[in-house]
Amino acid sequence: MAAALTSLMALAAMSLVAGPAVAADSDAGPCALPRSEAHHSLGLDTWNGAYPRPTRTLDAVLVFLSFPDSEPAVGPAALTADYFPSTTRFFERASYGRFTLRPHPQRQWIEMPRASTWYGIERDWDAGRRSAYLRDAVEAADGAVDFSAYDIVYLVADPDAPGVDSDATKVVNFDRPLRADGTDIRRVVTVFEQHPPDRNVLAHETGHVFDLADLYHRPTDGKGDWDTYVGDWDVMGSQFGLAPELFGWHKWKLGWLDTRQVRCVQGSAGLTLEPVAAPPLPGGSAGTRLAVIRTGEGSALAVEARSAIGNDRATCTEGVLIYRIRNETPSGGGPVEVLDTHPGTEACWDRSVYPPLADAPLGVGETYTVPGERTRIEVADRTPSGSWTVRITTGT
Repeated sequence: MAAALTSLMALAAMSLVAGPAVAADSDAGPCALPRSEAHHSLGLDTWNGAYPRPTRTLDAVLVFLSFPDSEPAVGPAALTADYFPSTTRFFERASYGRFTLRPHPQRQWIEMPRASTWYGIERDWDAGRRSAYLRDAVEAADGAVDFSAYDIVYLVADPDAPGVDSDATKVVNFDRPLRADGTDIRRVVTVFEQHPPDRNVLAHETGHVFDLADLYHRPTDGKGDWDTYVGDWDVMGSQFGLAPELFGWHKWKLGWLDTRQVRCVQGSAGLTLEPVAAPPLPGGSAGTRLAVIRTGEGSALAVEARSAIGNDRATCTEGVLIYRIRNETPSGGGPVEVLDTHPGTEACWDRSVYPPLADAPLGVGETYTVPGERTRIEVADRTPSGSWTVRITTGT
């Protein structure tokens, strides 16, 4: 299984060339924003065919890499248990059972040809050293791994090697696919986490494999707070979030919700929202999970219910969450902005990644008028089953 490593030009997850459009599974409706050229655009009228869509079982290989300058202190089995089955369960809950991530961990360490310190591993990695790392990893693993058998590749480095920096964990895309075992490898997840790793880190990185954006906002000087846009409210914002369930908008983009579960509001509407993290209703119906108000050519407001259930079971507060979506804003630039309906207060300062947004949801009996928009959201009630009754009034 000799690998043909062609044109290994590794690009950070921030800069993959846009792929072909693939028609949506169903009519996206008037509230669906068009996909733009922005990296990981939140437009969802078409699917970017350069990425696998998680609407079926996908197979992932975990390749464990050691280095000649360090003897691993833990084995592949222990590192596998750091990530699975928890990551599989996260996505099964988030997708309402529509997607399964099936791991295939290698059982032995594969030694890299150079010391861990040689590669200069860090968050903003030198492109040449990063390319050498990826080339060496695939060449070293190719004798033991048939890359053509897998949809996703995780390269898991020995966490105790002296040159390993956990801040460098990310998805790396290739400007032109890397060729091995007769298949194109378009991207890999480079895992440099310590043991045990950050909570939900692999769910976050795997989200990028499915064309989801970073929802944190990277400060220009690198010194500010990264969590000011979405706080705890989506794993793509922070793997440490108390309510890491994917936004309903993300579920719509990924194909886990369709127009039967998404209500496009034009004018006024009264509706009952099921919490996005709740399992399907008896009989298999998902119910209404997301309300959307189109606010411009590339912008929309989303309204969804968040309750202490499923992936959100540790949430700080419950209620109806409101957020803006902008399809032209790239990953890391703040494409989603949670609206704080209680701007004068904060919550869970000892646990939240950003306490000012921890109490962002609107509670029963509360009304919120969106700044700059002629849109008002009122939470009228919460049913005994846990649904939220909402009244939305727009200016259209």
